[in-house]
Amino acid sequence: MAALEIESADVVRLMLQYLKENNLTSTYESLQEETGVHMNVVENIDLFKSDVRHGHWDVVLKQVAHLRLPDATVMDLYEQIAIELIELKEMGAARSLLRQTDIMLKMKGSHPDRYLKLEALLGKPYFDPREVYATGTSKDSRRAAIAEALAKDVDVAPASRLLSLLQQALKWQAHTGSLPLGSQVDLFRGKAAATEVDDEAPPSSLSRTIKFGKSSHCESCVFSPDGQYLVTGTRDGLIEVWNYLTGKIRKDLRYQAEDRFMIMTSAVLALAFSRDSEMLASGSQDGQIKVWKVATGQVLRKFDRAHSQGISALLFAKDNSQLVSGSFDSCIKVHGLRSGKVLRELRGHGSFVNTISFLSDQSQLVSGSSDGTVKVWNYKTGAELASYDQFGTEEDSNNATINDVIVLPRRGDEFALCTRSKSLYIVNQGGQVVKSFTPDGKDKPDFLACYPSPRGEFLYGLADNKKLYCFRIETGDLEHTFEAHEREPIGLVHHPHANILATYSDDGQLRIWKA
Repeated sequence: MAALEIESADVVRLMLQYLKENNLTSTYESLQEETGVHMNVVENIDLFKSDVRHGHWDVVLKQVAHLRLPDATVMDLYEQIAIELIELKEMGAARSLLRQTDIMLKMKGSHPDRYLKLEALLGKPYFDPREVYATGTSKDSRRAAIAEALAKDVDVAPASRLLSLLQQALKWQAHTGSLPLGSQVDLFRGKAAATEVDDEAPPSSLSRTIKFGKSSHCESCVFSPDGQYLVTGTRDGLIEVWNYLTGKIRKDLRYQAEDRFMIMTSAVLALAFSRDSEMLASGSQDGQIKVWKVATGQVLRKFDRAHSQGISALLFAKDNSQLVSGSFDSCIKVHGLRSGKVLRELRGHGSFVNTISFLSDQSQLVSGSSDGTVKVWNYKTGAELASYDQFGTEEDSNNATINDVIVLPRRGDEFALCTRSKSLYIVNQGGQVVKSFTPDGKDKPDFLACYPSPRGEFLYGLADNKKLYCFRIETGDLEHTFEAHEREPIGLVHHPHANILATYSDDGQLRIWKA
């Protein structure tokens, strides 16, 4: 479909109409002067002509003041008004119109005989229409002729056109899923304002299922911080942006509407958004990293050999100038997005780095590895500050593989920990277990992944028995559990400010759950 072309002058006219309707006169005049664009528009042409034909000159002059009209037409209008003022014996007003308005002074210079006739009429003690109007004409016919002349140079536009167009655009975005229905909108950025739900509640109802087919499945998944995008990375290297409300591909992104997608050379194992939701980083099994502009699908930066093995975790720095990556090569690297160079390497893990997360002030980085350790790093220098390897029971600690370390919302010095054991943990910055979460019963599963709710009221755990467990963090109680998939799950993510959860498995499905 061909792109619609919008003239810049039309945009200026929309702004002029808005300024005029809100009585921002000086700004209106300044914009006209600077752009050279004028708004020859009235809301209702029939009403405008009717005002002229009925001599509602106060209304007509107010509208004409904002129009760019030929001098000859404006002279005819002002001449008629002057004549009618004289007829009504409004000599002071007629005199002011003749001697103080720009258009009548222009008439005095260009059409002196015509102007002098009006001055003479002003000095007469009587008014005789036969002396004023030519044979076959009258006041009514003159008004009608002036109305038609003015109408030729005037366009029609409904009131509040700018706001109407914006509302139509927002309705279309809501229809296509770009904006959630009923959401407040950050109009300047074109996004829904991030708002928290009134009450957190555990998602338990299946809302949508996204199927990736028999030959592929979702390996990584992430919601954007503003809650607008759900992005998946698959085994075959495809990166897709979804409407999580409908479970459909986002067709409002032009490249996806044209069946062009963000893609990697191998399985996409890690995804991360920048804080402003504008950029997406993707890491693949062959050690490649790409940074994308989500709105266009354009590659902004590429690191072909970021690591010698697969990328397992990604994280943007607070100012979006740096990208942190963890890998199966047991190394953590800090990449400069402007320079494209590796700024720091954090070495110390003895096996795969599975997860990385910033502590609250982002001066420290915490990482988890298949070697069973959680390490805390000085982000600025790359120095290792602490290392912990004892969590829960001795059996759990000895066999631990750290799958997830996620800093808890509103508890910046504590993080949720998934160790591929029979419990989930809350651990403080000193490595001490603050709380543990274990399902009841004899046959306890091993947890594969965990994720906290946006406010930190709940902790979700995805286990190898294909079930999802929801624990209330404050009490440690198991609130809810249900079967999430038919085959072993891979991971889960929570929407940043809604009671929506996404789980994915090697059964080729991503399931979206809502409260």
